Amino acid sequence: MLSRVADSLFWLGRYTERAENYARFIDVNFNLSLDLPPGIREQWAPLLLATGDNDLFLKLYKTVNRENAIRFLAFDERNPNSILSSITKSRENARIVRENISKETWEVLNDLYHYLKELVKKRVWKKEDPHSYFNEIKQQIQLLNGIAYDTAPRTQGWYFTKLGQFMERADKTSRILDVKYHFLLPSVEEVGSPLDYLHWAALLKSVSAFNAYRRVYGKIAPTTIVEYLVLNKYFPRSILFCLMNVESCLLEISEFKGRGYSNNAEKAIGNLRADLEYADISEVFDFGLHEYLDQLQIRLNDISSAIYEQYFKIQPNFVADSQSQSQS
Repeated sequence: MLSRVADSLFWLGRYTERAENYARFIDVNFNLSLDLPPGIREQWAPLLLATGDNDLFLKLYKTVNRENAIRFLAFDERNPNSILSSITKSRENARIVRENISKETWEVLNDLYHYLKELVKKRVWKKEDPHSYFNEIKQQIQLLNGIAYDTAPRTQGWYFTKLGQFMERADKTSRILDVKYHFLLPSVEEVGSPLDYLHWAALLKSVSAFNAYRRVYGKIAPTTIVEYLVLNKYFPRSILFCLMNVESCLLEISEFKGRGYSNNAEKAIGNLRADLEYADISEVFDFGLHEYLDQLQIRLNDISSAIYEQYFKIQPNFVADSQSQSQS
Protein backbone atom coordinates (compact mmCIF):
# COMPACT_ATOMS: atom_id res chain seq x y z
CA MET A 1 0.00 0.00 0.00
CA LEU A 2 1.27 3.50 -0.89
CA SER A 3 2.41 5.50 2.12
CA ARG A 4 0.11 8.43 1.25
CA VAL A 5 -2.93 6.12 1.20
CA ALA A 6 -1.92 4.50 4.48
CA ASP A 7 -1.37 7.96 6.00
CA SER A 8 -4.83 9.16 4.94
CA LEU A 9 -6.52 6.05 6.34
CA PHE A 10 -4.61 6.36 9.61
CA TRP A 11 -5.69 9.97 10.06
CA LEU A 12 -9.22 9.21 8.93
CA GLY A 13 -9.48 6.86 11.91
CA ARG A 14 -7.68 9.22 14.26
CA TYR A 15 -9.61 12.41 13.44
CA THR A 16 -12.98 10.64 13.55
CA GLU A 17 -12.16 9.21 16.98
CA ARG A 18 -11.03 12.65 18.14
CA ALA A 19 -14.31 14.22 17.07
CA GLU A 20 -16.34 11.60 18.91
CA ASN A 21 -14.27 12.02 22.07
CA TYR A 22 -14.73 15.79 22.00
CA ALA A 23 -18.50 15.41 21.54
CA ARG A 24 -18.56 12.93 24.43
CA PHE A 25 -16.48 15.16 26.74
CA ILE A 26 -18.51 18.29 26.00
CA ASP A 27 -21.86 16.57 26.50
CA VAL A 28 -20.83 14.95 29.80
CA ASN A 29 -19.30 18.20 31.07
CA PHE A 30 -22.47 20.10 30.20
CA ASN A 31 -24.59 17.59 32.11
CA LEU A 32 -22.15 17.76 35.04
CA SER A 33 -22.57 21.54 35.15
CA LEU A 34 -26.32 21.03 35.67
CA ASP A 35 -25.70 18.71 38.63
CA LEU A 36 -23.14 20.83 40.45
CA PRO A 37 -24.26 22.32 43.78
CA PRO A 38 -25.08 26.05 43.86
CA GLY A 39 -21.99 28.23 44.09
CA ILE A 40 -19.70 25.72 42.36
CA ARG A 41 -18.19 27.01 39.13
CA GLU A 42 -18.67 25.05 35.93
CA GLN A 43 -15.64 22.91 35.08
CA TRP A 44 -14.83 24.08 31.54
CA ALA A 45 -11.21 25.10 32.16
CA PRO A 46 -10.15 21.52 33.08
CA LEU A 47 -11.76 20.22 29.89
CA LEU A 48 -9.65 22.65 27.86
CA LEU A 49 -6.58 21.36 29.70
CA ALA A 50 -7.60 17.75 29.02
CA THR A 51 -7.74 18.33 25.28
CA GLY A 52 -4.41 20.16 25.25
CA ASP A 53 -5.98 23.23 23.63
CA ASN A 54 -5.94 25.61 26.60
CA ASP A 55 -3.15 27.88 25.33
CA LEU A 56 -4.84 28.43 21.97
CA PHE A 57 -8.18 29.08 23.67
CA LEU A 58 -6.69 31.82 25.84
CA LYS A 59 -5.28 33.49 22.71
CA LEU A 60 -8.70 33.52 21.03
CA TYR A 61 -11.11 34.13 23.91
CA LYS A 62 -11.05 36.44 26.90
CA THR A 63 -13.29 34.41 29.22
CA VAL A 64 -13.55 30.73 30.06
CA ASN A 65 -17.26 29.99 30.14
CA ARG A 66 -19.68 27.44 28.73
CA GLU A 67 -20.52 29.32 25.56
CA ASN A 68 -16.92 30.06 24.59
CA ALA A 69 -15.69 26.58 25.51
CA ILE A 70 -18.39 24.80 23.48
CA ARG A 71 -17.83 27.07 20.49
CA PHE A 72 -14.06 26.59 20.64
CA LEU A 73 -14.04 22.82 21.21
CA ALA A 74 -16.81 21.99 18.77
CA PHE A 75 -17.25 24.57 16.04
CA ASP A 76 -14.25 26.91 15.85
CA GLU A 77 -12.27 26.32 12.64
CA ARG A 78 -9.33 28.18 14.21
CA ASN A 79 -8.97 25.26 16.60
CA PRO A 80 -7.35 22.45 14.57
CA ASN A 81 -8.74 19.88 17.02
CA SER A 82 -12.35 21.07 17.20
CA ILE A 83 -15.09 18.65 16.17
CA LEU A 84 -15.68 20.63 12.97
CA SER A 85 -11.96 20.73 12.12
CA SER A 86 -11.54 17.01 12.85
CA ILE A 87 -14.53 15.97 10.73
CA THR A 88 -13.39 18.31 7.94
CA LYS A 89 -9.98 16.60 7.94
CA SER A 90 -11.59 13.15 8.18
CA ARG A 91 -13.75 13.97 5.17
CA GLU A 92 -10.75 15.21 3.19
CA ASN A 93 -8.77 12.07 3.98
CA ALA A 94 -11.78 9.95 3.03
CA ARG A 95 -12.07 11.83 -0.27
CA ILE A 96 -8.43 11.05 -1.05
CA VAL A 97 -8.97 7.32 -0.48
CA ARG A 98 -12.54 6.96 -1.76
CA GLU A 99 -11.65 3.71 -3.50
CA ASN A 100 -10.61 2.23 -0.14
CA ILE A 101 -13.86 2.94 1.74
CA SER A 102 -17.46 1.98 1.05
CA LYS A 103 -20.01 4.30 -0.51
CA GLU A 104 -22.09 4.15 2.69
CA THR A 105 -19.14 5.20 4.83
CA TRP A 106 -18.49 8.22 2.65
CA GLU A 107 -22.16 9.24 2.67
CA VAL A 108 -22.44 9.18 6.49
CA LEU A 109 -19.21 11.15 6.91
CA ASN A 110 -20.26 13.67 4.27
CA ASP A 111 -23.70 14.10 5.88
CA LEU A 112 -22.05 14.66 9.28
CA TYR A 113 -19.78 17.34 7.82
CA HIS A 114 -22.77 19.24 6.38
CA TYR A 115 -24.72 18.79 9.65
CA LEU A 116 -21.87 20.46 11.54
CA LYS A 117 -21.80 23.33 9.06
CA GLU A 118 -25.52 23.85 9.67
CA LEU A 119 -24.95 23.91 13.43
CA VAL A 120 -22.36 26.65 12.93
CA LYS A 121 -24.92 28.72 11.00
CA LYS A 122 -27.40 28.24 13.86
CA ARG A 123 -24.75 29.25 16.42
CA VAL A 124 -25.90 26.40 18.65
CA TRP A 125 -23.26 27.14 21.28
CA LYS A 126 -25.62 29.92 22.39
CA LYS A 127 -28.49 27.47 22.92
CA GLU A 128 -29.63 26.75 26.45
CA ASP A 129 -29.36 22.97 26.05
CA PRO A 130 -27.00 21.68 23.32
CA HIS A 131 -27.29 18.03 24.45
CA SER A 132 -29.29 16.88 21.43
CA TYR A 133 -26.69 18.23 18.99
CA PHE A 134 -23.76 16.43 20.59
CA ASN A 135 -25.80 13.27 20.99
CA GLU A 136 -26.49 13.36 17.25
CA ILE A 137 -22.79 13.85 16.49
CA LYS A 138 -21.88 10.85 18.65
CA GLN A 139 -24.56 8.69 17.06
CA GLN A 140 -23.46 9.62 13.53
CA ILE A 141 -19.84 8.71 14.28
CA GLN A 142 -20.94 5.45 15.90
CA LEU A 143 -23.02 4.75 12.79
CA LEU A 144 -19.95 5.52 10.69
CA ASN A 145 -17.86 3.05 12.70
CA GLY A 146 -20.58 0.41 12.49
CA ILE A 147 -20.94 0.71 8.73
CA ALA A 148 -17.17 0.57 8.29
CA TYR A 149 -16.99 -2.52 10.50
CA ASP A 150 -19.57 -4.33 8.35
CA THR A 151 -18.38 -3.19 4.92
CA ALA A 152 -14.58 -2.78 5.01
CA PRO A 153 -12.39 -5.72 3.89
CA ARG A 154 -9.83 -6.72 6.51
CA THR A 155 -6.88 -5.60 4.44
CA GLN A 156 -4.00 -3.30 5.37
CA GLY A 157 -6.26 -0.29 4.83
CA TRP A 158 -8.65 -1.45 7.55
CA TYR A 159 -5.82 -1.97 10.02
CA PHE A 160 -4.31 1.47 9.34
CA THR A 161 -7.70 3.07 10.08
CA LYS A 162 -8.13 1.10 13.30
CA LEU A 163 -4.52 1.86 14.23
CA GLY A 164 -5.28 5.59 14.14
CA GLN A 165 -8.52 5.11 16.05
CA PHE A 166 -6.96 3.20 18.94
CA MET A 167 -3.91 5.46 19.16
CA GLU A 168 -6.22 8.46 19.53
CA ARG A 169 -8.47 6.70 22.03
CA ALA A 170 -5.57 5.70 24.29
CA ASP A 171 -4.29 9.28 24.28
CA LYS A 172 -7.66 10.83 25.14
CA THR A 173 -8.44 8.35 27.92
CA SER A 174 -5.08 9.12 29.54
CA ARG A 175 -5.61 12.87 29.23
CA ILE A 176 -9.13 13.00 30.68
CA LEU A 177 -8.02 10.77 33.58
CA ASP A 178 -4.95 12.90 34.25
CA VAL A 179 -6.99 16.09 34.36
CA LYS A 180 -9.50 14.70 36.85
CA TYR A 181 -6.82 13.45 39.19
CA HIS A 182 -4.30 16.26 38.79
CA PHE A 183 -6.34 19.41 38.17
CA LEU A 184 -9.63 18.54 39.88
CA LEU A 185 -8.06 16.81 42.88
CA PRO A 186 -10.31 17.89 45.77
CA SER A 187 -9.20 19.01 49.17
CA VAL A 188 -8.94 16.41 51.92
CA GLU A 189 -12.37 17.46 53.21
CA GLU A 190 -13.96 16.88 49.80
CA VAL A 191 -12.63 13.34 49.24
CA GLY A 192 -15.61 11.01 49.25
CA SER A 193 -18.08 13.89 49.23
CA PRO A 194 -21.06 14.13 46.82
CA LEU A 195 -19.05 16.63 44.73
CA ASP A 196 -16.12 14.21 44.50
CA TYR A 197 -18.55 11.45 43.49
CA LEU A 198 -20.05 13.66 40.77
CA HIS A 199 -16.60 14.30 39.26
CA TRP A 200 -15.58 10.63 39.21
CA ALA A 201 -18.97 9.59 37.84
CA ALA A 202 -18.64 12.22 35.09
CA LEU A 203 -15.20 10.88 34.24
CA LEU A 204 -16.59 7.36 33.81
CA LYS A 205 -19.48 8.66 31.71
CA SER A 206 -17.11 10.64 29.49
CA VAL A 207 -15.64 7.33 28.29
CA SER A 208 -18.97 5.43 28.44
CA ALA A 209 -17.65 3.32 31.31
CA PHE A 210 -20.11 4.13 34.11
CA ASN A 211 -22.42 1.10 33.84
CA ALA A 212 -19.65 -1.34 32.91
CA TYR A 213 -17.52 -0.16 35.83
CA ARG A 214 -20.40 -0.43 38.33
CA ARG A 215 -21.06 -4.03 37.27
CA VAL A 216 -17.44 -4.93 38.05
CA TYR A 217 -16.69 -2.83 41.15
CA GLY A 218 -19.98 -1.41 42.36
CA LYS A 219 -18.70 1.42 44.55
CA ILE A 220 -17.19 4.55 43.02
CA ALA A 221 -13.58 4.71 44.22
CA PRO A 222 -10.59 6.49 42.62
CA THR A 223 -8.24 3.50 42.85
CA THR A 224 -10.56 1.06 41.10
CA ILE A 225 -11.60 3.67 38.52
CA VAL A 226 -7.96 4.20 37.56
CA GLU A 227 -7.39 0.45 37.48
CA TYR A 228 -10.39 0.00 35.18
CA LEU A 229 -9.49 2.80 32.77
CA VAL A 230 -5.74 2.07 32.62
CA LEU A 231 -5.19 -1.65 33.19
CA ASN A 232 -8.41 -3.45 32.24
CA LYS A 233 -7.86 -5.58 29.13
CA TYR A 234 -11.56 -6.06 28.31
CA PHE A 235 -13.08 -2.56 28.38
CA PRO A 236 -12.84 -1.02 24.85
CA ARG A 237 -11.74 2.41 26.05
CA SER A 238 -9.18 1.39 28.64
CA ILE A 239 -5.61 2.29 27.79
CA LEU A 240 -4.41 -1.32 27.90
CA PHE A 241 -7.21 -2.49 25.60
CA CYS A 242 -6.29 0.25 23.10
CA LEU A 243 -2.59 -0.67 23.24
CA MET A 244 -3.38 -4.35 22.66
CA ASN A 245 -5.32 -3.39 19.55
CA VAL A 246 -2.60 -1.02 18.33
CA GLU A 247 -0.10 -3.86 18.59
CA SER A 248 -2.45 -6.25 16.82
CA CYS A 249 -2.97 -3.76 13.96
CA LEU A 250 0.77 -3.23 13.53
CA LEU A 251 1.40 -6.99 13.36
CA GLU A 252 -1.39 -7.42 10.79
CA ILE A 253 0.04 -4.59 8.68
CA SER A 254 3.57 -6.01 8.68
CA GLU A 255 2.25 -9.60 8.43
CA PHE A 256 4.85 -10.57 11.01
CA LYS A 257 4.04 -14.00 12.45
CA GLY A 258 7.18 -14.73 14.45
CA ARG A 259 8.10 -14.00 18.04
CA GLY A 260 9.26 -10.53 19.02
CA TYR A 261 9.00 -7.67 16.53
CA SER A 262 9.90 -6.75 12.96
CA ASN A 263 10.31 -2.95 13.26
CA ASN A 264 10.75 -0.18 15.83
CA ALA A 265 7.03 0.64 16.01
CA GLU A 266 6.21 -2.95 16.96
CA LYS A 267 9.03 -2.97 19.50
CA ALA A 268 7.83 0.27 21.15
CA ILE A 269 4.18 -0.79 21.39
CA GLY A 270 5.14 -4.27 22.58
CA ASN A 271 7.21 -2.84 25.42
CA LEU A 272 4.49 -0.42 26.49
CA ARG A 273 1.71 -3.02 26.25
CA ALA A 274 3.75 -5.48 28.35
CA ASP A 275 4.49 -2.83 30.98
CA LEU A 276 0.76 -2.15 31.43
CA GLU A 277 -0.31 -5.78 31.16
CA TYR A 278 1.95 -6.78 34.05
CA ALA A 279 1.47 -3.61 36.10
CA ASP A 280 -0.28 -3.47 39.44
CA ILE A 281 -2.44 -0.50 40.40
CA SER A 282 -0.48 -0.03 43.64
CA GLU A 283 2.69 0.41 41.56
CA VAL A 284 0.95 3.08 39.49
CA PHE A 285 -0.02 5.12 42.57
CA ASP A 286 3.36 4.55 44.21
CA PHE A 287 5.00 6.06 41.12
CA GLY A 288 2.45 8.89 41.09
CA LEU A 289 -0.58 8.81 38.81
CA HIS A 290 0.13 12.14 37.10
CA GLU A 291 3.78 11.19 36.52
CA TYR A 292 2.72 7.74 35.29
CA LEU A 293 0.21 9.17 32.80
CA ASP A 294 2.69 11.84 31.70
CA GLN A 295 5.27 9.16 30.89
CA LEU A 296 2.58 7.14 29.15
CA GLN A 297 1.68 10.07 26.88
CA ILE A 298 5.36 10.59 26.02
CA ARG A 299 5.68 6.92 25.05
CA LEU A 300 2.49 7.13 22.96
CA ASN A 301 4.02 10.07 21.09
CA ASP A 302 7.19 8.04 20.55
CA ILE A 303 5.09 5.20 19.10
CA SER A 304 3.35 7.66 16.76
CA SER A 305 6.76 8.88 15.59
CA ALA A 306 7.92 5.29 15.01
CA ILE A 307 4.77 4.55 12.98
CA TYR A 308 5.40 7.64 10.88
CA GLU A 309 9.02 6.68 10.24
CA GLN A 310 8.09 3.11 9.37
CA TYR A 311 5.06 3.65 7.13
CA PHE A 312 4.34 7.27 6.23
CA LYS A 313 7.66 9.01 5.72
CA ILE A 314 8.48 9.34 2.04
CA GLN A 315 11.99 8.09 1.44
CA PRO A 316 14.39 10.26 -0.65
CA ASN A 317 14.69 7.69 -3.43
CA PHE A 318 10.91 7.57 -3.72
CA VAL A 319 10.75 11.35 -4.07
CA ALA A 320 13.44 11.25 -6.77
CA ASP A 321 11.58 8.53 -8.65
CA SER A 322 8.34 10.51 -8.46
CA GLN A 323 10.03 13.65 -9.79
CA SER A 324 11.66 11.80 -12.68
CA GLN A 325 8.31 10.26 -13.63
CA SER A 326 6.58 13.66 -13.60
CA GLN A 327 9.29 15.11 -15.88
CA SER A 328 9.18 12.29 -18.44
